[in-house]
Amino acid sequence: MFLSLILGEDKSWPFLQRLWREQIRFYPKRILLIVISTIFMAGLTALYPLVIKRALDMFKDNDPRILYQIPALVVMVTAAKAASQYIQTLSVQDLVLQIIRGLQKKMFLHLVHADISLVEKEAPAQLSARFTTDALSIREAMIRMVNAFGDAITVISLIVSMFYMDWELSLIAALLYPIAAVPIQKLGKRVRKASGNMQEQVGKTAALLNETFSQARTVRVYGMEKREIRRLGQSFDQLYDATLKIIRGRAKVDPIMEVLGGSAVAAVLGFAGWRAAMGGATLGDFSGFVAALLLAARPLRALGSLNAAMQEGISGLNRIFNIIDQPIKIKDKMNALPLPNGKGKIQFQNVHFIYPDREVGLHGLNFEIEPGQTVALVGPSGAGKSTALTLIPRLHDIQQGQIIFDGVDLRNIKIHELRSAIAYVPQDPLLFDMSIIDNIRIGNPYASKEEIEKVLEGAAINRFLGDLPKGLDTNVGHGGQCLSGGQRQRIALARALIRNPRLLLLDEATSALDTESEHVIQKALAKLRRDCTTLIVAHRLSTIRTAHVIIVVSDGKVVEQGNHDYLMKQQGMYARLIQTQNLDY
Repeated sequence: MFLSLILGEDKSWPFLQRLWREQIRFYPKRILLIVISTIFMAGLTALYPLVIKRALDMFKDNDPRILYQIPALVVMVTAAKAASQYIQTLSVQDLVLQIIRGLQKKMFLHLVHADISLVEKEAPAQLSARFTTDALSIREAMIRMVNAFGDAITVISLIVSMFYMDWELSLIAALLYPIAAVPIQKLGKRVRKASGNMQEQVGKTAALLNETFSQARTVRVYGMEKREIRRLGQSFDQLYDATLKIIRGRAKVDPIMEVLGGSAVAAVLGFAGWRAAMGGATLGDFSGFVAALLLAARPLRALGSLNAAMQEGISGLNRIFNIIDQPIKIKDKMNALPLPNGKGKIQFQNVHFIYPDREVGLHGLNFEIEPGQTVALVGPSGAGKSTALTLIPRLHDIQQGQIIFDGVDLRNIKIHELRSAIAYVPQDPLLFDMSIIDNIRIGNPYASKEEIEKVLEGAAINRFLGDLPKGLDTNVGHGGQCLSGGQRQRIALARALIRNPRLLLLDEATSALDTESEHVIQKALAKLRRDCTTLIVAHRLSTIRTAHVIIVVSDGKVVEQGNHDYLMKQQGMYARLIQTQNLDY
């Protein structure tokens, strides 16, 4: 019954065992220090009733040693307990922080290497909540659990003292407290369910806030203020309701323990009064016993409320383990090959890929790119052009067919080596919150000064550096928000070019540039990518007229292929797209 009170549901055990196996057991010295300091602190607490008993007995006998012996004992016990409590508190906090850090590192390591579909399935704010809200609930639960070990030893020590002083009164008190186990266990189950709902709602609310603030301009221009206030208001209300359920569950524990504690004291006093009338027991025994009973009230209440706090931590631990346990599907094969020699030849052979949550994708895509060629993928929105680009660095894996890279199936090449030969510029490139030069060096941390100057000129970054307060050392802000869309694209291009890739993937990489800047960059790109294969996705068709091959994609298949002049003569989909954009070709 006592273990049921402390640990709650049997479902908690697998989580606690796993936490021990994967984290806690690696800190044996800290655990030993905690155990020793906790036992010492609990044992010293149990000495207080004995000191009180001795003081009253000496007072009754008019023993003169009471003047110096009792004060000395009180000072020594108090000082020793304070020292052990200090050591225990620091040790517990340090151990718990180490374990939380280990969980956070393990979760982050998994997410960094996890399939991109897993990371993109949830809003960034919801993933962040795993590292913050859930980690805090686990930390609180672990501290309570370790302290519960001390509380349990304290209660046991006090029980020993009580039985030593008066075993009859001890039996009366012992019969009442276990009755609290049943309602407290039921409360723990409710708190765990409510905690899961609350933590989930925290993530949703954080995601909504992040979305509102990141879309601040859209909100104002489209007059969405009232809508956002209403939407966030509903989320705040749901968070309030979820949190209140936990608070109600917690609030019931202490009153239950208080009533039972008061009942125990009342029963003890009633029995002691009856026995005193019959001429049994000494004042010292009785006073020491009551002191021990009152000292046991606090740790007993703490043990009673432990289950509720622990269930919140178990809920957070469950959510973290759910992420860590997500299987990684895109990974190196057992006998993965090193990057093959070659110059960037790419072949799509009957490639099929359908997103799990929608029908958009590729339905048998076939084309071939020779080394050094610049090939453009064009077509209507949703045709699968950007999807084709993401399959090459294995952000997703194809479901049927093959993509051959310099004679080897992509899936047989070591992922790290494959991606080291590729540079990718997405349509909306986000920069890291660091300086411009540091963002560019991500492509090649060991780039020389000459190489940097070359890509600065090629990406037309020099054109706006003079307008920035610190030039290349200017911090771009979160996501590059301190720069314009065109400036962000230029930096992303420079980051890709400085990588000196075998294969350059550009997904609308110049869509945010003005016509003059785009013309300058197109000329520079023609020089810089001379030795690499380039695959471009473009909606603005003026940017790809000089491509060696233009591949027209519709519904995930190639419908036309050739250079610009050839495709214009065919008067097919490409020609219609050109005419739609009112281009005079």
